Amino acid sequence: MSSFLSRRRVLATGAGAALGVGALGATGTPAAAASSAGSRSSSGAEESRTLDELYQAALAEGGKLVLYQGGDVDSQGNGVRSGFAARFPEIDLKVVVDYSKYHDVRIDNQFATDTLVPDVVQLQTLQDFTRWAGQGRLLPYKPAGFSKVYDSLKDPHGHWTAIAVIGFSYLYNIAAVGADAPKSPLDLIDPKWKGRIASSYPHDDDAVLYLFKLYVDHYGWDWAARFAAQDVQFARGSNSPGLAVTSGQKAIGVGGSGSLVPSATAPTQWGVAEGHPFMAWGQRAAILKQGRNTTAAKLYLNWQLSTAQQQSSRNGWSVRTDVTPAGGLQPVWKYPNANFDGFPRFMADRAGIERWKQTFALYFGEVKGEPTPGTLGLHPGA
Repeated sequence: MSSFLSRRRVLATGAGAALGVGALGATGTPAAAASSAGSRSSSGAEESRTLDELYQAALAEGGKLVLYQGGDVDSQGNGVRSGFAARFPEIDLKVVVDYSKYHDVRIDNQFATDTLVPDVVQLQTLQDFTRWAGQGRLLPYKPAGFSKVYDSLKDPHGHWTAIAVIGFSYLYNIAAVGADAPKSPLDLIDPKWKGRIASSYPHDDDAVLYLFKLYVDHYGWDWAARFAAQDVQFARGSNSPGLAVTSGQKAIGVGGSGSLVPSATAPTQWGVAEGHPFMAWGQRAAILKQGRNTTAAKLYLNWQLSTAQQQSSRNGWSVRTDVTPAGGLQPVWKYPNANFDGFPRFMADRAGIERWKQTFALYFGEVKGEPTPGTLGLHPGA
């Protein structure tokens, strides 16, 4: 563990779990050299075409692309929309943002009814990528730079690859907490914070659920009981704690995304302490084999994995081993308290997840409220 984490330095968070991955577009950058030059097949070698070559091929294909992106509100897709449009202005990109747990069953229903809409899926529901790969639904493809992606963040056959790292922890409003800033999740049950905490429901979002599971594993069920007594403002959407804290409505938020990159100007800080749990994972993306715009989908994955895009990550971490994290961080997989390899295993145990959800419902009450992305129906983006 680095001295950075041991000093408990923290950073301002952006609201929401779904990254606007790739807010800045690279200009004139090649996709990268493939490990075996010349091969463009899905069977083995990495993509050898440059981004510009793929762009022209995507235009010849029809110049359209539909992405289903996991997230809490539509605006979380703006980073992708603006970054991709700046680099590839003639591609008609549609980004549909919804909870991953709705997108995945929506896609399953589209498979069942032969009405598939998206070309690329980018979701938190990691278990779906393994299942879809086994069903032959995903196109095996290795974008340029695939060999540099950390091993646990990619399917060895190229059925999927992570394109971004997301982390969940707690955050606080610097002015509101003053000198009493919480040093760890254990501090969140101090009675002085009663009525001053916002949290996303752990039994509504599997990543938040895993974070709360880690807290209970580390501190015991007494922590959950005492947290429940804190008069917490629970809401749907992992963006909601950040919104409540940034606005000054609440002093502390739990279950939102953020970064450890130092900032001297942000009004909020994202908290991680050595020896105390937080969670991080790789947001997976894949090309659907039945999609209409396969070349544009390949362009998208190559763009997201490009060095320029990975270096522009909002939280400083990259899925690539050859990109140095920002702000003096280590690669996220080197932080044992990030539980980086645990989340995929957790997501695969659907029966276990249901037990955790129903148990937290006993402590915190049933989930209430409309879904923050709205109700998008069966075929958004069509």
